[in-house]
Parts: sequence; structure tokens; C-alpha cells
Amino acid sequence: MITTAQFTYIPLRSTDPRESIDYLLELVAQHDVDVDVNYLSTSVRGETETVFDLIHEMYETMAIEGEEFRFHIELLSPKSE
Repeated sequence: MITTAQFTYIPLRSTDPRESIDYLLELVAQHDVDVDVNYLSTSVRGETETVFDLIHEMYETMAIEGEEFRFHIELLSPKSE
């Protein structure tokens, strides 16, 4: 199945929020998903397991970095390949 997720990452209390966002976008680029970066959010489309693994990795990465953040995720219903 193919899943599309739209997420918005908001760094809180960051001296350079753009650096955190760029870091996550580099992480997304390392996965086998289609990416659409917009001004306020990013959409990824790919195999369902890959999309969920990516979301988990992003969350864990920023938590380990000690960042305070908000991470909004919207999922579209899956499609058959």
C-alpha cells in the first residue's frame, strides 16, 4: 500500500529554527519516498511501512537532540499500488 503523510515540524525555543528544519529535510531525503516541500508543511508519499518508519525516525531524532518541538502529522487513507 501507498501512504501519504503531511507533516509540520515546529521547533520551539530554538535559536536557529531553520537549521532544525533543514536537518529533518535531509533525513527525509535519505528515504525512498516522494517529497513535496511547501512553505508550511512537507508531504511524503511511499510504502506505508516506509512512511511510518520515517515519522518514527524523525520524532526520535529530534527527541534525542533535546529539541522542544511540535510535530503535526496528517495521514491520507492508503491506496493500493
